[in-house]
Amino acid sequence: MGRTEEAIALCQQAIETDPSYGNPYNDIGAYLIDEEKWAEAIPWLKKATQAPRYETRQFPYMNLGRAYQNLGQYETAKQHFEQALVEEPFYLPAHWALTALLAKMN
Repeated sequence: MGRTEEAIALCQQAIETDPSYGNPYNDIGAYLIDEEKWAEAIPWLKKATQAPRYETRQFPYMNLGRAYQNLGQYETAKQHFEQALVEEPFYLPAHWALTALLAKMN
């Protein structure tokens, strides 16, 4: 809808309310990725992976992989795609991203 700044502000409010909840950290990172702000997204995504209350950790690991891949840091991207699969072995987007990245690296 093009209201990224508003969405990020709402996520920051959610973080203030409950800093242990991982979703808003990942959401901010995903919004920054959508804006191709790869490096800015990374700290938010890392916080999502460390949040005590977060059940779908494959999402921030996948997003970290995407960010690092777009920064040309392929080995680091690979590690994050692999970690997404550790978190959720049947997460197909991570399988696809890892396969495409390995093909690109060869």
